[in-house]
Amino acid sequence: MSNNREKLFTEFTAPTTQEWLDKIEVDLKGADFQKRLVWRTNEGFSVQPFYRREDLATLKTPDAMPGEFPFVRGNKKDNNYWYVRQNIAVADPKEANKKALDILNKGVDSIGFRIKGSDLSAEYIEQLLHGIYLDVVEVSYRICPRHVIELADILNAYIEKKGYDKTKIVGGVGFDPIEKMVMNGKDTRSVLAVGPQLIEKLKDYPNLRCIMVHSESLNNAGAYIVQELGYALSWGNEYLQQITDAGVDADLAASKIKFYMGISENYFMEIAKFRAMRLLWAQIVKQYNVKSDDSCKAIINATTSTYNQTVYDSYVNLLRTQTEAMSAALGGIHSMVVTPFDVTYETPTEFSERIARNQQLLLKEESHFGTIVDPGAGSYYIEHLTDALAQEAWKIFLKTEDEGGFLEAVKKGIVQDDINATNVKRHGDAAKRKEFLLGTNQFPNFTEKFTTEHTMKTDDAKTCAQKEASGCCCANTSVDSDSPVPFKKIEYTRLAADFEELRIHTEETRVPTAFMLTIGNLAMRQARAQFSCNFLATAGWTVKDNLGFKTVEEGVDAALAAGADVIVLCSSDDEYAEYAIPAFKYLNGRAMFVVAGAPACMDDLKAAGIENFIHVRCNVLETMREYNAKLGI
Repeated sequence: MSNNREKLFTEFTAPTTQEWLDKIEVDLKGADFQKRLVWRTNEGFSVQPFYRREDLATLKTPDAMPGEFPFVRGNKKDNNYWYVRQNIAVADPKEANKKALDILNKGVDSIGFRIKGSDLSAEYIEQLLHGIYLDVVEVSYRICPRHVIELADILNAYIEKKGYDKTKIVGGVGFDPIEKMVMNGKDTRSVLAVGPQLIEKLKDYPNLRCIMVHSESLNNAGAYIVQELGYALSWGNEYLQQITDAGVDADLAASKIKFYMGISENYFMEIAKFRAMRLLWAQIVKQYNVKSDDSCKAIINATTSTYNQTVYDSYVNLLRTQTEAMSAALGGIHSMVVTPFDVTYETPTEFSERIARNQQLLLKEESHFGTIVDPGAGSYYIEHLTDALAQEAWKIFLKTEDEGGFLEAVKKGIVQDDINATNVKRHGDAAKRKEFLLGTNQFPNFTEKFTTEHTMKTDDAKTCAQKEASGCCCANTSVDSDSPVPFKKIEYTRLAADFEELRIHTEETRVPTAFMLTIGNLAMRQARAQFSCNFLATAGWTVKDNLGFKTVEEGVDAALAAGADVIVLCSSDDEYAEYAIPAFKYLNGRAMFVVAGAPACMDDLKAAGIENFIHVRCNVLETMREYNAKLGI
């Protein structure tokens, strides 16, 4: 068998890269290779249509080994295990405990409690942790930065009382005052001094981390992958520098830092992001002259993004979070939270939370993603993305350090301005459908309606998301609120919010009917009608498609008989010169008239009084707002 296999290999000559390029050039028939096939990413580098082994000749990442410095291939050598995590916002400790025990029996092995500092007490923690074995499952706590020392003391007393082996306690006590500064513009500098004290309190717990970097907040605000990566590195380095400057041993300081990162929809690039994160963080920590390579490991909790989640067609959110979860799992993370599909418009239900848990369990237990270490290793494409992301993120890191570090960059508003500019750009791209949101700005559900009750829940959900991003559940969310010069903040707006606001407004005011007047060339009229239906339905309009009409008069009469507010002429560019003006004149202002396309005769049609055209170069959001205004909506 082996001889036959070797013979087969020798019968074929592997084509060279130039031969592939020559073949592609022939197939393109003169079209520009760079414009047609090279992807110019938002991350600052280009992606080629194919990669070969020779493209990795200068890269060092393929030579790395799992579990070894610089940990690009993961922190473990023999498995890809991660914790399945679910967060619980604690209103009542007994109820939160009951929920925690329930979900621990349903596949979760990591709990994240969000605690109000004003409620904290030893009795509170006793009730919260009753029946939860801290040496078996991972438990993390998030509380107002001003209460972390008190929480650490209470936890330490509880653990000693229970007689746990401190080396087996896995989890975290969340301390990240800089997040409040970035996201809310609050001055939290006075709380930073608590960091070294907290580490001293928890130094006997090798697996209990307490200095957190919540770059997931940047992800949820629309940051590109390379921005989240670069700023997360600088953010973590800011804490590491401050803590070591305070006299904390570098190994101990590094071992207490944990990263909370988001996961966007870019499947392969997100896999590469987590690999690049470990690579770069290991290099940064190494510069502090740590004694152990284990101190250089980046411990990452990944959370699926809320930025791209939608209110309409919300079950599509399941597809988004599933591919995002796959990226994180293959990228080799420590723990993961899958965001429930309904979080954008209501408090997640028991059903949505169960589905979110099972999304991870399916990957881990049925698809065996937890058994193979770094399955993306050796992929020419993923190795290239890892290197390219690392290079671009490193530029952001160095630029931020040149500003004096992450804290200084935040104080100057540099980080906030950068993320806000990206958010504005992405909203603009979504408005033009350069960035797709299935079910919202592309292929919307024509019949879906939203109720006032749901709208109120949407507003509440957004408020909750902003509070959660602040990193404080206390009633008094203003740390150093008397600061005379507040910092800039990052604006939180989901990518779909503009379209959702428009559609909800339409539904609450008046839903117009758009009638497709299809005529002429069969293929073109059908294609134009489908395009127009999807275009107009993004604003919640009722759309009526048709098989076709013999004359424009027949089509106009049918549209008016159907109660149409808008008539969309759908035909070929050549035939618009024949059909558009007669149809417009026959309609005589009895409804809005729209031409689907941008024909060569557009100037002539405009001269005849036709002013509404929809086509692929339109800003869909602005066009639909304009049309709503014309209809008095």
